[in-house]
Amino acid sequence: GCRMRTLAWLSMASLCLGAAWAVPAKEETRREEKPKADLALYENMDLDNYDLTLDNYGEILDLSNYEELYDYGDLAPKIEVGTLAPRPKNPAALPNLPTTAETPKLQPLSTAGPVHPAPVPAQALPSCLLCLCIGTSVYCDDADLEHVPLLPPETTYLYARFNRISAIRASDFTGLKKLKRIDLTSNFISRADADAFRLLPSLQELILPENRLTELPELPRSIVRLDARLNRIPSTGLRPEAFRDLEQLQFLHLSDNQLDRIPAPLPQSLRSLHLQNNNIQTMHEDTFCDSQDHSQIRRALEDIRLDGNPINLSLFPNAYFCLPRLPTGHF
Repeated sequence: GCRMRTLAWLSMASLCLGAAWAVPAKEETRREEKPKADLALYENMDLDNYDLTLDNYGEILDLSNYEELYDYGDLAPKIEVGTLAPRPKNPAALPNLPTTAETPKLQPLSTAGPVHPAPVPAQALPSCLLCLCIGTSVYCDDADLEHVPLLPPETTYLYARFNRISAIRASDFTGLKKLKRIDLTSNFISRADADAFRLLPSLQELILPENRLTELPELPRSIVRLDARLNRIPSTGLRPEAFRDLEQLQFLHLSDNQLDRIPAPLPQSLRSLHLQNNNIQTMHEDTFCDSQDHSQIRRALEDIRLDGNPINLSLFPNAYFCLPRLPTGHF
């Protein structure tokens, strides 16, 4: 009987030891199987073609308990936003406001109406409000002007091309002692006062092509370049001996007008004379050279254009002996 109890006790002890040894073995087996399962999961995913978009974002990341992981309440201070000013501690400080809004009283309409200042005509405005002023240059091109605008006293160069100016008045340039260039190309100018340019002591360039002039006003002795092409100027529209005393004149361009003779005498300073496309039919032997002085050499006058005129230049051979080259035209 005693032997049997010993055997039974040994059997129970071996069973307990076996159960104790079995638990670590199962844990180890689970640890070995878990990496294999995770590895199999990644092998089944196509990571090469994976594209994370807003449509599949929820499938990859579980955001259901995201707020439980992070609590931002302590990081952001609480701000109360209101639309009313805080009530003052002292009620007496409140202003006395009417309980009901008063209807504003309408003032009777005045029959006379308010007096508004008369609008200033555009032509009376200073040129720097109508045009572009850069330094001492005034640019009024294509500004829809009908008159020359008021110019600053220091104006040196004026460009008022492509406008509708019809006349030049003597008062347009009064006091502009520094004015050197006036360019009024392509306007409707048909008249210019006799003293419009004569009293400008510094004027060197007067550019008036593509207008409707029928006569030229008197020019200042400082003039170097006169361009009055494409006008309607006849020979009677030029003053007698108009260019003789202009000792600075170098460029005289009167092509495409209605001249019937060359405007002589011409100053010795002249370098370029353009008279093409007029109605010149004859010339005098002294037009360019002094017929009494055969030793004369007029080197400055190198450019004479008489083409487009009904004149045969070969009929006047003695008129060119002092020139460095023959005029351009029909021989």
